[in-house]
Amino acid sequence: MANLLTPDICVIGAGSGGLSVAAAAAAFGVEVVLIEKGLMGGDCLNYGCVPSKALLAAGKAAKGGAKNAQFGITSNGQTIDFAKANDHVRKVIATIEPHDSQERFEGLGVTVLRERAAFISKDAVLVGKTEIRARRFVVATGSTAFVPPIPGLDQVPYLTNETLFDQREKPEHLVIIGGGPIGLEMAQAHCRLGAKVTVFEAFKALGKDDPDMSATVLEALRSEGVEILEETSVDRVEKQETGIDVFAKSGNGQSVEVRASHILVATGRVPNVTGLGLEQAGVEFDKSGIKVDKGLRTSNRNIYAIGDVAGGLQFTHVAGHQAGLAIRSILFRMPVSMNEDLVPWVTYTSPELGRIGLTEKRAREKYGAKVKVLTAEYSGNDRAQAEGETTGRLKLIAGPGGRLLGADIVGVQAGEILNLLSLALSKKMKMKDLAGFIAPYPTLGELVRRAAISYYKDAPKNIWVRRAIGLLRKFG
Repeated sequence: MANLLTPDICVIGAGSGGLSVAAAAAAFGVEVVLIEKGLMGGDCLNYGCVPSKALLAAGKAAKGGAKNAQFGITSNGQTIDFAKANDHVRKVIATIEPHDSQERFEGLGVTVLRERAAFISKDAVLVGKTEIRARRFVVATGSTAFVPPIPGLDQVPYLTNETLFDQREKPEHLVIIGGGPIGLEMAQAHCRLGAKVTVFEAFKALGKDDPDMSATVLEALRSEGVEILEETSVDRVEKQETGIDVFAKSGNGQSVEVRASHILVATGRVPNVTGLGLEQAGVEFDKSGIKVDKGLRTSNRNIYAIGDVAGGLQFTHVAGHQAGLAIRSILFRMPVSMNEDLVPWVTYTSPELGRIGLTEKRAREKYGAKVKVLTAEYSGNDRAQAEGETTGRLKLIAGPGGRLLGADIVGVQAGEILNLLSLALSKKMKMKDLAGFIAPYPTLGELVRRAAISYYKDAPKNIWVRRAIGLLRKFG
């Protein structure tokens, strides 16, 4: 007979979203059960954001030697130890790990179960020999790498984000299938660490971003030696004694053949819904994830779904934000609504690529001629000049009344600058707000103020403004 637990909240999945829900609920003295069949910390800590950014940092350090020449600093060359770069990745994970550990959460008062969970009814989950009946459930099981049905792929060794960071030896020739953010971040990191890299993208690389902005990133990667083959789909792969042959075809029908030492599959992700017993719980789902309303509730009103498993934007910060919404709804009965237009996203290549809010295209479709596009070039920023980082630009999308509708940015520290714009968008700020704040000099943040000020560039030519000034002058 199964043991029975009756917590207030049962969370399935100990990734970013699940951990946030469990920690917040426990802080308010609410009884919580947290279930995780894999590693605590989920994909972000173990296979995603943390290791990928650590490897990017190693690649940036390796690139530094060549870049230093512009500052009059030369070196006698450098060697790259790929295994030590991997050690850095492992060290970063190990440093963060205790924060997400079972011991920490048990110390917070959370009951942690390390087994597979499955719903057995609309109000009960079975974990091993333990049955859990909770007032509310939160499904936060994340996603896994999508592996496309490419002929021969299942017959050769290939990497995904779950195995990539176990590599101790530098790939001689890394072929990456997929030219999205993950694929291109890892392409640049491995290229800078000494590997030959070829990227195959069936459509446009970074196709979800502003094409003017993404072009800057693609140009930078190609200049460093990354081969990016757009509109070129992989037809099949074959194992050979000295590597793996990758056969592809371009949009114009031209055949391409490359011999790889390693293959990385970076073609997107699929939600982890298999084996959860969602049918028994009356939860609707499909291949894109669990269906939720704006308040993140599923078709079973007592069950919430957050993060990657709920479809939508698959970012750690989205899962964390949704965790906060779920807590507000569950504990405080507050109405909540997920607004994806307020979600920033960043590709952490060099230069970085970020965006938030409406794209220029969507803004014009909605507001027409009332939209103004304001730009500021990195080359016109004194800090960028001082640091030799002049590649990039900022674009603000202003709507009726000068309200900020969206922003795109490509350049060094784009993600950091996007923090300010994320706040501005969430608070419905206008160009007068962004033009009026005081930015310390010299900083890259001045780009925002400079672009916003350009909203008023025609004011000096306005006859009514000139007349008003003239009238005021008469009063002394």
